[in-house]
Amino acid sequence: MRNVVTWVLGLGLAINGVMMLTAPDAWYIAIPGVAETGPFNAHFVRDVGAVYLAAGASLLWFAVRPAAWVAAKAGTAFLTLHALVHVWDIAAGREHAHQQLLTDLAAVFLPSVLAIWIVWPRRNLYRGEKL
Repeated sequence: MRNVVTWVLGLGLAINGVMMLTAPDAWYIAIPGVAETGPFNAHFVRDVGAVYLAAGASLLWFAVRPAAWVAAKAGTAFLTLHALVHVWDIAAGREHAHQQLLTDLAAVFLPSVLAIWIVWPRRNLYRGEKL
């Protein structure tokens, strides 16, 4: 189950990153709630897209090779810090809580929670060692 979630999340993040890198203006318009966060900045969208692509690739690498656990943890760190930035902006009143929380739930918070679940240390049932 965890491996399936890793593949789905990794592919989703990587595709999102590629879209941000290759069509930042279309991505900005297509994703609900993004336009409300400020004016369009193609360079910034591409910067964040690069990190999304790296985070997705790290999870995909981990799905193929469990020894890439440290890389997957780095990708998870980005997702978690990104989610915390959104929480902070809502708490500070820079975002509308009722609108932003609904949008962020699936797009920001769920990927972070799933990634944490994916990389959380667990015992390898086949070898008795921690991954």
